[in-house]
Amino acid sequence: MTELSRTAVLARDLVRFPSVNWGAGKSDGEAEAAGYVEAVLQGMGLETRSFEPEPGRVSVLARVEGRSRGPALVLHGHTDVVPADATSWSVDPFAGEIRDGLLWGRGAVDMKDMDAMMLASLEDILGAGQQPARDLVVAFFADEEAGGVLGSHWVVDHHPQLFDGATEAISEVGGYSVDLGGRRAYLLQTGEKALVWAKLTARGPAAHGSRLIRDNAVTKLAEAVARIGRKDWPIRLTETTRSLVDELGRLLGLDPKQVGEDAVVLASGTASGFILATLRTTTNPTVLEAGYKHNVIPDTASALIDIRTLPGEEEAVLAEIRELIGPDIELSTMHADIGLENPFEGPLVEKVVALLGEHDPGAPVLPYLMSGGTDNKALSKLGITGYGFAPLQLPAGLNFPAMFHGVDERVPLASLDFGTKVLTDLLLTY
Repeated sequence: MTELSRTAVLARDLVRFPSVNWGAGKSDGEAEAAGYVEAVLQGMGLETRSFEPEPGRVSVLARVEGRSRGPALVLHGHTDVVPADATSWSVDPFAGEIRDGLLWGRGAVDMKDMDAMMLASLEDILGAGQQPARDLVVAFFADEEAGGVLGSHWVVDHHPQLFDGATEAISEVGGYSVDLGGRRAYLLQTGEKALVWAKLTARGPAAHGSRLIRDNAVTKLAEAVARIGRKDWPIRLTETTRSLVDELGRLLGLDPKQVGEDAVVLASGTASGFILATLRTTTNPTVLEAGYKHNVIPDTASALIDIRTLPGEEEAVLAEIRELIGPDIELSTMHADIGLENPFEGPLVEKVVALLGEHDPGAPVLPYLMSGGTDNKALSKLGITGYGFAPLQLPAGLNFPAMFHGVDERVPLASLDFGTKVLTDLLLTY
């Protein structure tokens, strides 16, 4: 067997920590994964600080001195992952199995691959007796998969001084390659949609399951959930998505005005798995809860809805949802966070585009608005502009968007090594 690179070893080891974030305050293994990361950082001679706002919810930070006294760069990842049902996987999701040149396991792409690339890049730089071009604030946050309340948001709110001097940040879900009709291109994440996690509650009389109950809480909830889930939200392009659709059209030889924006995005292949949802609001029911026995009509039923709006449209969307569900359904917000949209310009963007051009000549770099969210939302409260740049050169046949929170999550080892080289060059030269 070919010897694994340092990045692959780090990523494999991290995947083997079942640092599952179940939401609603429940988590397993974040402290152990954070302890591993902290030991690696300390092994480089860095002074670390760890924070545990609640038992087991540990975030780790370190500062790396740079050569210049200019603004600092935040390099951040998260160590928690979403749950994985092992019965649906072809491998143990927490075994860190290496197969067919890929690392398999929960977190392989979200986002222990980037965590490993960050650590390996720092080891390369500091191990060679070098310094990054500027000060780095290196952070590994807990609780990202539940909105960062006990991770990035907590650290930003309670210890903002740790980010003094930082103006920009880079993290996950950007910098990866996509195949556009046989031509490789890269997507740089310059923004992300707003987040609203809502709960619907329906109420009615409890009764025997054999009775005629027209005011059935489950029925009312099901009807409301179906209306929300089937809602066809209109396309609303932002500056970022307009630029992306236009560039995709140019590269694919399609005119968005003639064929429509959706058609242009669908022609981008697997990349559309991420991009389609960025053209509009999405409202996805994710959890249903009702009842406790087959022959008892329950008096309450509830559903969780994952709402992702374009930046600044949260209140308007919630108002429309209230119209959809009607007055008999209660709507409450469980968690909300802002959307972000940053310019596809400036020294950091120019450096990223130039570096990708050096490592993969001729491949264009396009801006995109992420349909999900990252810890850049928390950092934005400090005026830090965040981009998604976890560089991965991926094989054309890999459906990368399907790996996020999906079954048989995996990442090519060669992609990890590519990303480490690009990231190292960025830290040394920007």
